[in-house]
Amino acid sequence: MKALHIGISGWRYVPWRGDFYPEGLRQKDELRYASRAFNSIELNGSFYALQKPERYRQWAQDTPEGFVFSVKGPRYITHIKRLRDAEEGLANFFASGPLELGAKLGVFLWQLPPSLKYDVDVVEAFLALLPRTPEAALKLAKDSATRRPEHWPRSLSKRPLRHAMEVRHESFACAEFAQQLRHHGVALVFADAPRKWPYGEDLTARDFVYLRLHGDKELYASGYGAPALERWKERINRWRRGLQPVDAELFDASTRGDRRSRDVFCYFDNDVKVRAPYDASKLMALLDMKLADRQEPDEPAGDWS
Repeated sequence: MKALHIGISGWRYVPWRGDFYPEGLRQKDELRYASRAFNSIELNGSFYALQKPERYRQWAQDTPEGFVFSVKGPRYITHIKRLRDAEEGLANFFASGPLELGAKLGVFLWQLPPSLKYDVDVVEAFLALLPRTPEAALKLAKDSATRRPEHWPRSLSKRPLRHAMEVRHESFACAEFAQQLRHHGVALVFADAPRKWPYGEDLTARDFVYLRLHGDKELYASGYGAPALERWKERINRWRRGLQPVDAELFDASTRGDRRSRDVFCYFDNDVKVRAPYDASKLMALLDMKLADRQEPDEPAGDWS
């Protein structure tokens, strides 16, 4: 079976302190704590602002062996430039240091704004620019005119770079878009968001799937009860085997799967009421995930449905 990466989207939230995070835990130790409860975290600070190479290096040092970060691409590219003329933005992003994560680099997430309609040519041009190897990303980074790190990574991972795209305008819910992603090997994000955005479960990347669970009934707020988590467990186990659930929702109904086993990246983003860490922990238990030095959170009493 392929690898399972289950975790949370971001880790620095004030309401989590004294709840998921123990009272008195220093803010600078929160990543250390969270990375021992889960084996992956979606790094979303990179969406709001370019980070620095030394910060990526520190994050890699603060997390245990085998831990993986997925990295959210900058909103400058997705929301301001709206995928157009992305060369400079991509160069600056890769020059900011995500390759410093080394073996702990998982997937690059490209989240599109709800107002961005599907334009086949714009999407095609952007997907063609995405680097598929660390060497290609480093070459892009060295073309940056505004960000020049003091040094470049001394060694690069040999693994191909992975990319996933989350769409939020209904015009993307079409076979042409799914086929386009499949051609470029980019994963369609399975974004569970109380029917707020289009939802598809097309297997478009050859060796992984990417899930973002934004809330079962209320966006970013409601938790996932036992039946919902059991449902996600069953679906994840099928996707790992390259299979589709019988009730899979597809943008491209002409193909259901290819029976290739796939890694799974799954992140809970229902953080407002401190549900994400507890739901992630419950799903890990359902999937029988064992971490060597796992710090399992104790859930406070109460009705969290």
